[in-house]
This record gives sequence, structure tokens and C-alpha cells, in this order.
Amino acid sequence: MQKAEKRLQALIQKYSGFNKHDYVKLDVTKKIFKKSIFLCPKTALFLLVPCLLIATQMNLLNSSSCLIDMPSDSSKWFREPESCDICEGVTEVPKIKNISPSDFYPNFVTPAKPVVVTDGATSWPASQKFSFEFFKNLYSNSDSNFCQFFPYKTEFTSLEEVLQMDPRRASLEPGQKPWYIGWSNCNDNAGKILREFYNTPYFLPNTSENIALNWIFMGGPGQGAHMHVDNVQFPSWQAQIKGRKLWRLAPPPECLYKCQEMQVIVESGEIIVVDTNRWYHQTFILPGEISITIGAEFD
Repeated sequence: MQKAEKRLQALIQKYSGFNKHDYVKLDVTKKIFKKSIFLCPKTALFLLVPCLLIATQMNLLNSSSCLIDMPSDSSKWFREPESCDICEGVTEVPKIKNISPSDFYPNFVTPAKPVVVTDGATSWPASQKFSFEFFKNLYSNSDSNFCQFFPYKTEFTSLEEVLQMDPRRASLEPGQKPWYIGWSNCNDNAGKILREFYNTPYFLPNTSENIALNWIFMGGPGQGAHMHVDNVQFPSWQAQIKGRKLWRLAPPPECLYKCQEMQVIVESGEIIVVDTNRWYHQTFILPGEISITIGAEFD
């Protein structure tokens, strides 16, 4: 043990002039992180201790920056277990209409029960206005400012690229490559124009704060989002402006033996409300016209 300590001290002195960027370039560092998933607990602990000692000597543990960047979805690895009360005994996503805010919140929002409101967006002008060309014109006249872009299975890297695609592909002509994308709007001017064509859902109370950030998803049949869970602050609603979309909802992994998966088809003019932070979800656009949805968080 004393021999190992002496070797460790020598190693620390040797690399005392290293900064953290030099350290992560070391072959041993790369090997440890590459093979650590295959190590037994005792071996992993044996390697972890000297790494922590070296990090302490280099003052890395007191730094606000990270030694090694974690994957963007790593927060899901350490999320707190969910209560299965949100899904136990729930066997289907109900479809309702003409519901008051006083009934909506205690029955669906508070217990985090997914629901589809069939008359939620039937009177919105968005159904007649929103289209690929509408968004192309909207953002061509505004500064491009998007909080986040979701390419899904496409080759696109930005909304600008999407809006410049071949018109035949954009109109979903036969033989053209399918596509489905999403984005969040952070452009104030574009946001004001968007809100001219939809309202805050009538079943949300006046005291509810509807987050100004809009989420928009658009694409053709056969496409959709993979199974995932979101990392946002509040529950959300998503209005099906055009097209039809199949939603597949799955309970948290810790509730798989108590709860079951559910599916529901959301038609044009309907709004699905679901806490996407807690319910895993996947979407699939059904045959027919282009699918366009818009949504937002609410508290």
C-alpha cells in the first residue's frame, strides 16, 4: 500500500503543472472512461480514487466547469422515481369536450392524467392559415431566432434548411423523401403573428400562465417522434391544427409492472394535454395531409 501511495504522489507531482484540458487528453483517461462500463465495482473504485486525488490536486473539484461534458440527456439517468399514482388504473386516454377549467384541473392536470379535448381548437383560424408556405413566409420576414430545432430522422440541421427544401418534397409529392421536424419559436415578432391564429385553450383557467414559448411540429405521414420523455418545467398542451397523429404513451420505467401503455389518435381540431416530463411518449403521423401541431407549456 505504501508503495502504491508513493507512486501516486509521484504521479501527482509529475502532472501538477497540467490543466484539466491536458488531463483529459491523457491516454489513461480515455481508456478509463471508455472501458469503465465493463469494470467490476472493485476495479472501478480502485481507478476512481486516484482520479479523485489527482482532480483534487488540480483543483478541479472546486471548479464550476466540468472535467468531461455529460451527454445532453444524462439528466434522465438521475431523475427521481415517479409515483405510479399518475398511471395506476389508467387504461385509456379519454376524449372529452365542453369542460370547464374548474373541472379540468382537478380531474386531469393535478393527477397528471393524459386527456384529449375534442373541441379544443376547432374554432381557431390556424386550421385555415398554417401551412408550409405560411411558415416559410413568416420566417423569411423575421430574424431567424429559434430556441431549439429537432431534425428527428432528417438530414436538416436548422429550420432555415427545412424552409428552403424542394417544393415537391415540401408538398409531400409521391417519390419524395419523407420528413418531420420540430422547433421552438423565440422570435417575438413571429410569436405575435402566430398568436393571431390561436387562443389559449378555453379549458385553462385565467390564473394559468400559458408560457409564451411555442413548440411547432410539422411533417408527413409515416413520420413522427421516437419514444422519449421531455425535460421541461411544466405540463403542456399540443393542438392538432392539420392532419392526424397517433400518440403512444408509456408509464415511467419504475411503473411498468403496475401500469400499461396507451394509444390515442388526435384528430384535426383536437388538443392533447399530457405531462411530457412524466409520461414517455411517441408520435406517428397517420396517412393523409401534412401534420401541423402547435403547443406550449402551462402551469
